[in-house]
Amino acid sequence: MCVALGMLGTRKMLSIFMILAAVCLQGTLVQQPGTAERRKLFFERFRRLEEQFRRFQEVTLTRLQEIAGNYNVSYNIDAKFEQLLSKHQGLESAANESHAAMQEELSHLKALVKKLQNKSKKQDSKLGALEEALRERDHEKVAELQQERRLLANLTQEVESHREDTQAVHAGQRILQKALESLQDALKSQGSKLDELEQQLKSPVHNEVLLPNHLTATQLLNRVPQEQEPEAAGGQNPTVKKLHGKQRQRKKLLQESTRLAALSQGRGLQSRSPSGQEAPQQQEAEAERPPLPEPQALRQQEAVMDKASEEQEQSEAPRKPGTICNVDSMLFFPNASTENFATFTPGFQAGLLELSLCSWVSTSANYLGTILSYATEDNDNKLVLHGRDAAPRNSIHFVIGDPAFRELPVGRILDGKWHHICVIWSSIQGRYWFYVDRRLASMGSKFQKGYEIPPKGSLVLGQEQDTMGGGFEPSESFVGYLAGLAIWDRALSPGEVSGIAIGRGLPRGTIFTLANVSALHGAMQKVNCTCLEHCL
Repeated sequence: MCVALGMLGTRKMLSIFMILAAVCLQGTLVQQPGTAERRKLFFERFRRLEEQFRRFQEVTLTRLQEIAGNYNVSYNIDAKFEQLLSKHQGLESAANESHAAMQEELSHLKALVKKLQNKSKKQDSKLGALEEALRERDHEKVAELQQERRLLANLTQEVESHREDTQAVHAGQRILQKALESLQDALKSQGSKLDELEQQLKSPVHNEVLLPNHLTATQLLNRVPQEQEPEAAGGQNPTVKKLHGKQRQRKKLLQESTRLAALSQGRGLQSRSPSGQEAPQQQEAEAERPPLPEPQALRQQEAVMDKASEEQEQSEAPRKPGTICNVDSMLFFPNASTENFATFTPGFQAGLLELSLCSWVSTSANYLGTILSYATEDNDNKLVLHGRDAAPRNSIHFVIGDPAFRELPVGRILDGKWHHICVIWSSIQGRYWFYVDRRLASMGSKFQKGYEIPPKGSLVLGQEQDTMGGGFEPSESFVGYLAGLAIWDRALSPGEVSGIAIGRGLPRGTIFTLANVSALHGAMQKVNCTCLEHCL
């Protein structure tokens, strides 16, 4: 405003000055006559001066306007600087926040990258372990195929021997038929002799024995065994004794011949095939085979009959149930919950180069959950018998020092009955064995050779640890019963495994049993039972 007022004042003063100058010059020119030409020159100069003044005035106004504009700009520049400063501070804080967020995201991404790298390493190692396991399975399958071929060869040999035996049986049957015919002839002759004896008894020569008129000698002999015979000598007629002995011999021969005929016919029926195609071949073989001598055929037939009777007695004899009285106690895991688990405190006190774990197991689920897991701060899978409710459900992972593991078959355990399992591992050659009900179900080598399971970790029953002492998942929980669980720091022998399964005492060197469980969590129950039959 001050600049504008100054500009207006300056313009007024200049216009007044020009008017005064013009008046003074005009008066001067009027007072001096004869100066017309000078007037013209003066007015021309005056016009020029006026034009220059106008130009100067315009330039001055322009400059003054610029100065006024610059003054206004300089007057508002502080506020603008403050606004710019506040904006700069806002941008700086936003940049800091974005930088912090980016740093956090970068750290999170780094952690994810590390996890992915670890997972990829685990997957690579698992793939390597799977490839090795597949190679071992291929070798085992080749060995099994070779063994099956040997068994088939043995079976074919046994079938051939059975065919020869059946041929011998048929030959013996023919011989027996001949023997039966001869026996029948002998019986007929014995009958005729008995008739003669009866006639002799009826004669007056043998009047010492008084017989009723309506009884024959044969009927009398049938009545003799029913009467009580005196043991003293001379209490019975010698002729009656002789007749009684012959009658008993006759009955015994009849019974023996009947039994031999029945057994021979049964053997003949068993030796025939269902389709009836072997009978003509056997008849041809019998026709070509020379008949055996009678005593040898009878001996063979008696041996076959004795063997059949022994097999029948063994099959019919009831098996006595065994009593397993070395379990001490049982743990019950009622459902698939992360709250159901048992802990051993403390864990392993020393490093393990060998390990044996045995237990009775019963589960009604269609999978076998995690029985045991041992975790440390460095690795949450130092020792795991890991199972979960996911395919394949007929196997579990035996993990030592994650990610190395082996698959163990457990399909035969998933029937709700008691089964005895033993897992054994030795780092000397990296060998492992898995027994189910005293039978070797799986084995292998080069599994963590030279590895040592470290001490001072977290030992848990019934759950798989993703972190030390936690990180459980319901799908990996064990559901069912564990009885007589025990852990050794050495490799048990097959005889010791069998002894545990049949109820003998536990072998020496146990480092953990169910008596060492320090705490039960969730809805678990512990039952004290000396014998397995008394646990449920």
